[in-house]
Amino acid sequence: MSNIEVRVATMRDAKVIAEIHASASQAAFKALFPGEKAPVISVDKSQAYWREAIEFSDPQVLVATDDDTVVGFVGFDRSRDAKTPATTGEIWAIYALPSHWGQGVGLALWDAARDGLVEEGCNKVTIWVPLSNERALRFHDMAGFKREMTTIKTVPMGDLRVEEIRMKRDLV
Repeated sequence: MSNIEVRVATMRDAKVIAEIHASASQAAFKALFPGEKAPVISVDKSQAYWREAIEFSDPQVLVATDDDTVVGFVGFDRSRDAKTPATTGEIWAIYALPSHWGQGVGLALWDAARDGLVEEGCNKVTIWVPLSNERALRFHDMAGFKREMTTIKTVPMGDLRVEEIRMKRDLV
């Protein structure tokens, strides 16, 4: 049985956050696009990004641990979307090690991010999810997010172009 706890990320966590980002992204990509070449995520560049995020809390970063081992992370802050009220937050990233998918890591991270956004004065939250990622869509559906059908956009992902949809829910 796992013992998932969530805490604020420290600078020491930046490398493992980058590794989780890379491994979870690769596993999700391979499941979504079998036979396609997965885009390479530079762990060094990702680590530099997350170090800066942790240092400046932009976005705020939390990690999930299982017996003191970091197994997932979430980055959240105000929405980056244009013309969005300051009271709208955004989940910028939420990832768990593939070995921990379906074990409550995502839920623990979501619960902690939701509490953090409420503390920051947000009353709504959004997240962008690839339309082809049924696992992520199902997770966010179950967490109370609603799909905003008019927000679908196409974004590059490696050599492919992927449709994303914004999902939104009330926080209070």
